[in-house]
Amino acid sequence: MQRQHIILLLACVFTVTGCLRPANTSAPESDQAAQVQNRGSGTDNWWNALPRPEWSAFEKIDQDVDWFEVYRVADGIFAIYEPGQFEEVISFLIEGEEQALLFDTGLGIGDMRRVVDQLTSLPVIVLNSHTHYDHIGGNYQFKTIYALDTDYTKARAQGSSTEDVAEFLSEGWVWKDLPPGFDAAAYRSHPFSISRIVAEGDRIELGGRSLEILETPGHAPDSICLIDRENRLLFTGDTFYLAPLYTHIPAANFDDYVRSAARLAGLAGNIDSALTSHNVPVVDGSYMTALGAAFEDIRSGRATNYTESDGNYEYQFDGFSVIVRADEPGVPDQAKN
Repeated sequence: MQRQHIILLLACVFTVTGCLRPANTSAPESDQAAQVQNRGSGTDNWWNALPRPEWSAFEKIDQDVDWFEVYRVADGIFAIYEPGQFEEVISFLIEGEEQALLFDTGLGIGDMRRVVDQLTSLPVIVLNSHTHYDHIGGNYQFKTIYALDTDYTKARAQGSSTEDVAEFLSEGWVWKDLPPGFDAAAYRSHPFSISRIVAEGDRIELGGRSLEILETPGHAPDSICLIDRENRLLFTGDTFYLAPLYTHIPAANFDDYVRSAARLAGLAGNIDSALTSHNVPVVDGSYMTALGAAFEDIRSGRATNYTESDGNYEYQFDGFSVIVRADEPGVPDQAKN
């Protein structure tokens, strides 16, 4: 397969911190700020960032599930975007000549299976970047699911209660109309069955495209990235995106994240583009260098540009931020005082 050429729209010159907030929006205005808690600063009326102009660089693909927007971001790669909920999660359908891989299945609000069936006729493997609720929502709709052999993964595969995820459909988290027939009161992560255990260094061969698994814990214990070395692409999951990065949420680990960030920084010379799982689909590969430097600067105490947010410390960098727990041993003393 020839090296792919991804259209980037000013991806390497973002200078905002956290979520991007252009002036124009097709989302509704609110008379009262709706604050999403514990997700960094500047989350009031987050939908005012929409539509994000970066998406206009890509071909929009017709499909009939209104909850989703689908874009072709490279040859054989579709970004399946859910802009109606705060996470703005992006799942990626990656086609080879013989089969396709679905990297995450989204929130479970829209019918992911129906969308995928409209995009490819190939057999589909599901692999999650990690097993947080917004990445496994459609897993139950698919038969073939690859996963890491971790206790965290196996526990998440058992599904969740409605109480576990009720917050994520509450006021301030959703601006778009929910799909017809969707019962918000019954919303939960459905159980799913793991078909095959995979691990660090395993390659998934799709036919003319090889995807290598990189274990990158930090954001979650089972976080992974995928690297397509031939085409110089890195699928980052939630290890990197242009918004606040979370080391403060349950099961996240700052020290693991430092090591994973350093690892991705070491791969910056091997990739041209990173495909990220929130807000915008493609960023320049040089952001991996910035990611590694950011975590090292926090760990060493060199990072000094931070604010307090919901009792945590949010360190600001060029185009993204990192949220660290106030009681995290790695937080320098000057942030705690």
